[in-house]
Amino acid sequence: MFQLGGHSTTSIRNDLLSGLTVALALVPEAVAFAFVAGVEPLVGLYAAFMVGLLASVFGGRPGMISGATGAMAVVMVALVADHGVEYLFAAVVLTGLIQIMAGVLKLGKYIRIVPYPVMLGFVNGLAIVIFLAQLQHFKIENSIGEFQWMSGTGLAVTLGLVCATMFIIHYLPKLTTAVPSSLAAILVVSFGVIYFNIDTRTVGDMASIEGGFPSFHLPAVPFSLETLWIILPYSIILAAVGLIESLLTMSLIDDVTNTRGRGNRECIGQGIANTSTGLFGGMGGCAMIGQSMININSGGRGRLSGISAALFLLCFILFASSLIEMIPIAALVGVMFIVVLGTFEWSSFRILSKVPRGDAFVLILVSGVTVVTDLAVAVVVGVIVSALMFAWEHAKHINVNTKIDQHGSKIYELNGPLFFGSVKSFLELFNPEGDPDDVIIEFQNSRVCDHSAIEAIDNLAEKYIKAGKTLHLRHLSVECRQLLRKAGDLVEVNVMEDPRYHVADDKLA
Repeated sequence: MFQLGGHSTTSIRNDLLSGLTVALALVPEAVAFAFVAGVEPLVGLYAAFMVGLLASVFGGRPGMISGATGAMAVVMVALVADHGVEYLFAAVVLTGLIQIMAGVLKLGKYIRIVPYPVMLGFVNGLAIVIFLAQLQHFKIENSIGEFQWMSGTGLAVTLGLVCATMFIIHYLPKLTTAVPSSLAAILVVSFGVIYFNIDTRTVGDMASIEGGFPSFHLPAVPFSLETLWIILPYSIILAAVGLIESLLTMSLIDDVTNTRGRGNRECIGQGIANTSTGLFGGMGGCAMIGQSMININSGGRGRLSGISAALFLLCFILFASSLIEMIPIAALVGVMFIVVLGTFEWSSFRILSKVPRGDAFVLILVSGVTVVTDLAVAVVVGVIVSALMFAWEHAKHINVNTKIDQHGSKIYELNGPLFFGSVKSFLELFNPEGDPDDVIIEFQNSRVCDHSAIEAIDNLAEKYIKAGKTLHLRHLSVECRQLLRKAGDLVEVNVMEDPRYHVADDKLA
């Protein structure tokens, strides 16, 4: 049953206050990502509002914050540059439909195959990315339009405000938890800057956030196959990036809160959010790990926190743009630095020397690829490398014990999994030319995993047939026997003891 928040007044208050804190932090992020994608600031702000609201209502992870993100903005750059913003809106609509389809097909469950070292690498890499993204706020534009690092008084003031923000966020909870420390820090630092007339960059210096309510807008593109072929590749990539980031963020919040989100529902929720956003002039988005951690750390746990964050953001756009534009950028940078410190898994340094070298390599690899490219590529690379290392390691576990029974038959007792990585070693374990006339291969302690294993068994059977030997294959699964061609008639069936498992093979799909 749908619930906005918890059952108590305290939880509702926490959700509302944390939502306000998140909304303040969403403004510069949405504007910055709009600039990255090459669109107007309001396109990013509308996306933050629409995606944040609808993903909170329909998604599968209460407390998770969604909005315009850098990972998706980077993918949009070429599309906007080559075809214009209207094609971007069309691509976002299609992105949402693909994500809804992924949820209906229950593909969200496959997030479970992401190994823990990949998760650690994803978290660490994303923390580094968030940190690096804040460094742009320590640059100023010179007289010829180039950006250079701050120095002197300007740098000292900015660093002082950042440190003051971080100090309040860290120590205020030791005194009281009545107000989220991030919100208190933003308000105190903002009032201080205004009261003492401190010269520092504010949200208004980035861009104006004033605007109206987003209106329904069908993308002004030709509805043709040519348009579909233009936007389809971008939509597929955007859908994949959005779902990977959202589902991994969901897994992280699950760990932090000791609760469990619903992956397939989150896919559908993200799809509904993006489809709607594209129809209201937004750039699309997905879950935001930084803002989600701000929300969780500020006490936001229910759907109301995400809904209120979106509604507060809309209020900023409609009514309070002049006030929000007075917030110093340094205060928001301080909030994000605290997020970085809380997101990065510092324990990973301690465990690097204690975990297998392969896992340590994957952790470092994913962190690096996340920083250099984007997290979707990093996660895919991490999963592939982990899978290959797993296959390589288990390929070495195949072996046989041989003996001669009372009838003079040679028995091969196979041990270990038989799959694509171990088939070469499997074939090298047998000697068709040198074996006696009657040979038994016992599969009771082995498992046939895929079609490569089936082909290896067939090839081995063919060798024994050509050598004029009698071969018996025992304790293969029913499915395995159905897939065997050359060795099919050689299988001895023992219904009481035959294993019951499935072989990964396209023939049975």
